[in-house]
Amino acid sequence: MASPPFSPEYREALISAADLRGIERSYWDIFGRQHFACDEVLRSILASLGVDTSSTEAIHEGIRTRQTIQSSRLLPPTVVVTSGVAIPVSGVRYAAAAVRIRLEDGSQLSFACALNGPRLALPHDIPPGYHEITVSIPADNVDCTSRLIVCPARAYQPANLRAAGIGISLYGLRSATNWGCGDFTDLRRFTSWAVKNLGTGFIALNPLHAIPNRAPYNTSPYLPNCSHYRNFIYVDVEAVPEFAHSAWAQRLLATEKVQCELKALRATPTVEYERVSRIKACFLKLAFREFLRERRRGSERTRALEAWAECEGDLLRRFAIHSALDEFLHRRDPSVWNWPAWPESFRSPDSPETLSFAQQHWRSVLFHIYVQWIADAQLAEAQTHARALGMSIGLYHDLALATDRYGADLWMTPEFYVSGCRVGAPPDDFSPKGQDWGFPPPDSDAHYRDGYRLFADSIRRACRHGGALRIDHVMRFFRLYWIPDGMKATGGTYVGDRYEDLIRILALESVRNRVIIIGEDLGTVPDHVRETLTRFGILSYRLFFFEQDHNRRFKAPAEYPHLALVSASTHDLPTLAGFWQNRDILARREAGVLPDQNSVKQAMAHRLDEKQKMLDLLHDLRLLPDSRARNAADLPELDGEFHAAIIGFLMSTPSMLMLLNQEDLFKETEQQNLPGTTAEYPNWRRKMKFAIEELESSPAREFAATFRAWAEKTNRLPS
Repeated sequence: MASPPFSPEYREALISAADLRGIERSYWDIFGRQHFACDEVLRSILASLGVDTSSTEAIHEGIRTRQTIQSSRLLPPTVVVTSGVAIPVSGVRYAAAAVRIRLEDGSQLSFACALNGPRLALPHDIPPGYHEITVSIPADNVDCTSRLIVCPARAYQPANLRAAGIGISLYGLRSATNWGCGDFTDLRRFTSWAVKNLGTGFIALNPLHAIPNRAPYNTSPYLPNCSHYRNFIYVDVEAVPEFAHSAWAQRLLATEKVQCELKALRATPTVEYERVSRIKACFLKLAFREFLRERRRGSERTRALEAWAECEGDLLRRFAIHSALDEFLHRRDPSVWNWPAWPESFRSPDSPETLSFAQQHWRSVLFHIYVQWIADAQLAEAQTHARALGMSIGLYHDLALATDRYGADLWMTPEFYVSGCRVGAPPDDFSPKGQDWGFPPPDSDAHYRDGYRLFADSIRRACRHGGALRIDHVMRFFRLYWIPDGMKATGGTYVGDRYEDLIRILALESVRNRVIIIGEDLGTVPDHVRETLTRFGILSYRLFFFEQDHNRRFKAPAEYPHLALVSASTHDLPTLAGFWQNRDILARREAGVLPDQNSVKQAMAHRLDEKQKMLDLLHDLRLLPDSRARNAADLPELDGEFHAAIIGFLMSTPSMLMLLNQEDLFKETEQQNLPGTTAEYPNWRRKMKFAIEELESSPAREFAATFRAWAEKTNRLPS
């Protein structure tokens, strides 16, 4: 039943409150159509933000309260500026002030100044970092302290960088030694092969975030259980020192039952997450028992773990407690799968019952800290190995946008999320009904009041042990599409964020960690987003499939921007071979995503048109010889010459980075993820066509030779 219409006075108040909170009353979709948010959407989003919308008077009172809070402080609670830029002050016409800045290294700067206007000039020599500023006005007996974050003007960029890389899903690496999914030792071996045979400057990885490891609903690396810590299935158990010293582990590993299971897991065509995680957890616990023995002797590794955990701080402790509680409560009641189903007393990380559990089960908590320490160390070794081989970047990490609404992140830090809405996307070419991603939006005000500490920590952890970081859906920093609970994906609108603050902090962490930032800017992208990214030196993310002009003509290489990463496809899109053979269309039909045969015919006709345009472009650029067929219908498969032409096209762009996914290097037809499906398709489970031991043989070497030849021809080999 539709809601009754609101009165003109109520609507006016609603609009004022929405504007104050950055809620967009209209937006343009990818088709160029303008959509208007209805009053009920505005009311619902405001209510989720804690605004009393029960009456016109209540809304106006909320507006006045917010404006009073903002104007009553001399300084905002958090100030984020570029070096040398003045900071805002409010409520002062003219006054003599004393300014103290406590730098993050503990030193202090002090100076006197005359406030005369809305800005306070800062010294130009304040170093970038996280500081604290106090402004005192003795005449008014006013002292105001705020967090001051001073940032560089641009993100990190190595001079004259021009590189090519290969993208892999780490879980999909196959080898004769892993335990059913790719691990950090496999990553080192693959890196060695890639440097030798491809001449790559980087290896792009899927997000390595911790996930529940349960198929089919909890295997997406883009919907993590915890975005701050890593999935332990990537640990090479046999490389853990305590494993080698554990007689229990060695005896169990040698049993026929375990050896048969490992052999079976290696042989499966897809990753069996539950089985892999179960056997790895078993042996990691045996290794941990050995660690506890060493701990009693006060070993050097014990001290190293304690130092690492202390640096990680309270967030690691909370994650470990969540992991221990999750394991304990599920073992007690197998029907309990996530924290909303836990007893009420355990649903807060700070409750007396939770703290008591952590004390009583300290070994279990310490085990999960130990596992994260091991994962961090093995990943660090992989990056050190990549750089030692001469890679200009090394590992390229990926920071997911989402987090599981029932996962550890929401349990650990619930105050940083908004309840009552979900994040999604408006209708587009691939999802005519819009997308509902099912996770809660971040609370911008909470991050702002907190001084962006959690946000900065998340970027810092994502940058660790890598030379590049992809930000999934970089538009998150500018705005997100909010869908009120109880409404469909078409019934949402965008809500803005403090993007200048977030992008500046991103640049600060980029420079400090010497990590290149790539912003995944696909979909509905307002012009100012890419303008801002360019201003801050953040690379755009350009896909061959999507780079078309207003006439739907594929762009030539010279039309691609320099400040970008160029690639053919992503995990959510068809591979090159799959695109050419229409495998994605057929897979969508098989999974029921395309409703009928007529939809399939329409998709096939559109695809043939796209292929023809692609073929025409490659002929016009003379990347294909004149003797080759010019009719796309005469080319049923992506053959060698056509495959090489597309690689050459991507390599020839002026874009700083070129990325080819391993599926496109080896001409695989099946994509990693088929959007809109769960059990209907083996999402996030496909293993690589070739095992690592097979990469030195033909035809893998032939594919590699094509890649390397183009990298050399276009000056993309590491210097």
